[in-house]
Amino acid sequence: MCHRNLLGYFILPAMMAVVSIAACAPRQSIENKERLPPSVMKEALSYKSPFGEARTAQPEIVAAGKALYEGKGRCSFCHGISGQGDGPGASVQQEHPPRDFTNCAFQKEREDGELFWIMKYGSSGTGMQRLIPDTLSEEEGWKVVAYVRTFCAAQS
Repeated sequence: MCHRNLLGYFILPAMMAVVSIAACAPRQSIENKERLPPSVMKEALSYKSPFGEARTAQPEIVAAGKALYEGKGRCSFCHGISGQGDGPGASVQQEHPPRDFTNCAFQKEREDGELFWIMKYGSSGTGMQRLIPDTLSEEEGWKVVAYVRTFCAAQS
């Protein structure tokens, strides 16, 4: 009887450790060229900011987006204060590092709705989890998009 109890003390924790490790394993990777699943591109492009074009958002919208990016949204934890994908959480995302928002080619290729969609649903196969509605409201998400657009100064 004592032998069975000892096994229970060791087997159960070992099984829990295996489950925990599996839950933290990287998700199935996606192709780098794929921005969004093709099946949702139409939906993503239909999203429009209530403040108008994010690249030309009013300074108060951008300032609110910056506060959310660095604070409540915790975007800077992975993407960095500089937006270069160099935040403290970036080092654990070797296979799919956080997006570098200072890359003007990336900024030019992406529509506002695509950036918003990623915040709303996350990005499968990466560390990007959904933020809307878990952490941010839709309005706050659009403010973050407006702020993210400022990382490429050449796009104005």
